[in-house]
Amino acid sequence: MNEWIDLLNFSIAAAGLVVTVLGVILSFRIHYFDPKERTFFISFFLVMFAYVSSDLITNLSLLLVGPEGAFQSRLFLFLESLLSSLLIPMFTLFFVHTLGEDWRKSNLLRIILALWSIYVVMLISNLAAGNFYRITGANTYERGASYPWLLVPPALQILILLAAIVRSRHKLSKGQRQAFYSYLLGPLIAMLIQMRFYGLLLIVFGTTLSGLFMYIQLLWDLVENIIAKTKENEQQRTDILLLQMRPHFIYNTMSSIYYLCAIDAKKAQQVIEDFTTYLRKNFSALSRKELIPFEEELEHTRAYLAVEKARYEKLLFVEYDTPYTAFRLPPLTLQPIVENAVKHGVDPELSPLYITIRTRRSDTESILIVENTGPDYRPASDDEIHTGLANVTERLHLMCSASLEITPRKEGGTVVTIRIPLTTST
Repeated sequence: MNEWIDLLNFSIAAAGLVVTVLGVILSFRIHYFDPKERTFFISFFLVMFAYVSSDLITNLSLLLVGPEGAFQSRLFLFLESLLSSLLIPMFTLFFVHTLGEDWRKSNLLRIILALWSIYVVMLISNLAAGNFYRITGANTYERGASYPWLLVPPALQILILLAAIVRSRHKLSKGQRQAFYSYLLGPLIAMLIQMRFYGLLLIVFGTTLSGLFMYIQLLWDLVENIIAKTKENEQQRTDILLLQMRPHFIYNTMSSIYYLCAIDAKKAQQVIEDFTTYLRKNFSALSRKELIPFEEELEHTRAYLAVEKARYEKLLFVEYDTPYTAFRLPPLTLQPIVENAVKHGVDPELSPLYITIRTRRSDTESILIVENTGPDYRPASDDEIHTGLANVTERLHLMCSASLEITPRKEGGTVVTIRIPLTTST
């Protein structure tokens, strides 16, 4: 029976060693935690590695070495017990740091260290008395009658820390609470089982597995927070970009209305009506944080072009070739492109400007094409890049992973092509 227990203990130690090596590798390779937290986990898993290594050496010595290995077994069993006891104070220090408290003023840490000191004194006294456990002259492990008392200080430490987590739960995220509970409950359950079953050393595996789970859970919680903040920052950038565009468009439109008031009051009234319709639809779209149907964006653009058409009646012509409209895109995507074409292409000294708006669908993309005659209006200055098409390009990328390409038209003019993945546009 003892041989089976020894073999099982050896297997537990070997599995625990694999877990701690994985923890050490992850701690060194992953840099999401801040420097202090990363240093803690590296130290934490290194101490755990030394603890499990001591346990493995103890088990090998008990299994494979005869009476001459008794001293070696005693030494590494003591080191195993001592190193395992360090993990709870280390965890407490990390817990206090997570709460944002000063460890030098922490009563919780003082209590944990006091219980740890009691445990160490008990370990040292056991070297001489052997009340809790002992290695016989024949190099075999025997549990003393007082063994359960040796586990009282660690059990009290865990119970106190569990109570501290409950008390401070409002300061912790859900992921942090789950990580801390799992780390403490794993060794506690293993400890209770170990009290019941003679010679079975489950605490090793319970401690290492719970430590790795705590690390992974905290890492996952941190990554989720990073993703959430990234999305929030992207949304804020999108809102800023949209705010930059509104004054630009409104200024140009009001200038057009001002110009028409002087030459044709009736036409100015129609333009004001078109402009009012545009603003109502546009502000409705801007209040939404998601992509909007292309048909809505097209209506906005038609309203804008109606304003410009009233001003440049014989200089501006628009053709719509949009059989495919079942896709979505960011608000104010098409209108700024058309506005750029009008701004750079309408000139009394040049030929009339022709704008063609097309939509197509491929197997993987929704495609929007704006083609115009006249001069090439690709941005040439930093100011234009900041407030012009680069604005549209960035929002397309942030909101739907789309691309915008500007190329010269063979017959003169510019072609703007937007490609939106079907996975985000439909």
